[in-house]
Amino acid sequence: MTSASTTVPTTTDYAGTWNLDTAATTIEFHTKAMLVVNVKGTLKAVSGTGTIGADGTVHGTLVIDATSVDTKINKRDAHLRTADFLHTALYPTIDFEATGGRLLKSAKAELTGLLTIRGQTRPVVVVGDVHTDETSLTLTAEIDDLDRRDWGVSKAAMGPSARNRIIIRARFTK
Repeated sequence: MTSASTTVPTTTDYAGTWNLDTAATTIEFHTKAMLVVNVKGTLKAVSGTGTIGADGTVHGTLVIDATSVDTKINKRDAHLRTADFLHTALYPTIDFEATGGRLLKSAKAELTGLLTIRGQTRPVVVVGDVHTDETSLTLTAEIDDLDRRDWGVSKAAMGPSARNRIIIRARFTK
C-alpha cells in the first residue's frame, strides 16, 4: 500500500476486503438543543465491512448501535432512546450501506450510499480523508448538515434547528 502522506493512492492500493475495527472507530455528533445548548455525544459502531474493487467500485456497510448514544447525561440519553428521537426499542441500529465511491485528489474519497435511521432510508454522500498504512485504512469524514427531520426525528422541544454535525473515524483492516 502507498502511504497517503507521500503520494495520492490509486484504487488498486485499496483493492480488497476490509473489516471494521470497532475498538478504533469513533462516531461523534454535535447539535443544539433549544437553540442555545450545545450537545455533543457519541455512538458505537458494532460492525462493518468494505470491498473495494481494482476498478474503484465500492460496496460496504457500517452498523451503529443506536442504544449506545452517550451525551454524558443519563436522563438525556434515556430520552434520546425513546420514540421522541431514535426509538431504539424498534430501531436499535443506524445503518449505512455504501453503494458506490471514488477517490478524489489528495487522498480523499467520496462515498455514496443509503443511511437508515428509525427505519427510514435516505441517500447520502460522504466525503472524507483516507489514510493507509501496511495493514489498515482509516476514513475520517464529517457530515456538517444532516437534517434529522429527514429521518423522522423532529421533536419540537429541540427547537427549529434540526441540523446535526456527524464526525466518523472508521478504521478498517484487511
